[in-house]
Amino acid sequence: MMHEFGLHAKGGVITERNADFATIRLRIPAGVLSAEQLRGISRIAEEFADGTVHLTMRQTVEIPHLDPDRLEDAAIALKENGTPIGAERDEVVNIMACPGTERCKYANIETINLAKKIDERVFGKRVPTKIRISVSGCTYMCNSPLLNEIGIIGRIRPLRTPGLCTGCGTCVEYCRECAIALKNGISVLDEQKCVQCGICIHSCPYDLLKSEFAHYQITVGGRRGADPHVGRELVEVETEEQVIDVVDRIIYWVYRTAWSNRLLGDQLDEIGFDTFREEIRKEFSSGTAT
Repeated sequence: MMHEFGLHAKGGVITERNADFATIRLRIPAGVLSAEQLRGISRIAEEFADGTVHLTMRQTVEIPHLDPDRLEDAAIALKENGTPIGAERDEVVNIMACPGTERCKYANIETINLAKKIDERVFGKRVPTKIRISVSGCTYMCNSPLLNEIGIIGRIRPLRTPGLCTGCGTCVEYCRECAIALKNGISVLDEQKCVQCGICIHSCPYDLLKSEFAHYQITVGGRRGADPHVGRELVEVETEEQVIDVVDRIIYWVYRTAWSNRLLGDQLDEIGFDTFREEIRKEFSSGTAT
């Protein structure tokens, strides 16, 4: 979608302070690389630049100090390596994800493949304002999805079956929100404090706590910077396919309604976020969420 603007106009090509050089940012969804791709990036950095690389906070790699006259050849080599030039301007940039259920014992959702699927659907799309997307496997959000334009968070609402709790207190010890207490020999949940992290379910040694509602929370309009704001909840959905469809709808809504040169979080009310949220919830809400 970007090629008609020319390679030098892509967001992944950044002019350095010394304008004789450029930095190129790569497209690496979820920050996952094979060892062979890492070796390829190393070879490309040595051949076309000064042999250094920069690991960014958005789980991608930058190759600094590249001669712009060699940009076309470097882009070809990067594409062949499976790590093409990425995005940085008013477009959908590199999709972030935590390790998810593949590696993290606290995660509620698979994140890596989901991030790659979202990347396939929306990466690089041109929009009036930059869109950053982050996927987190649990509500402790190591990669801060609430501070991105689109955040996706895996949550589990715990279910306690009356009469089964042994009162061992394990869930009380593990709950970071102090939302569980032992009363009369059984665990009692304070739903006002519960963030649906699922840790009590994972920690129960007798497997007595179950999931009442496993879902993805999708937020919109978060931002970092000097004046950080958390995103607003848009909808809760139950499947990966719904997540991808909702993200696609958000991108289209931003493309059609948002203003340029302003962060998305600063203009949500002006572009009708409440109306958009109502439409999305009518179409995608499962009816199980509260």
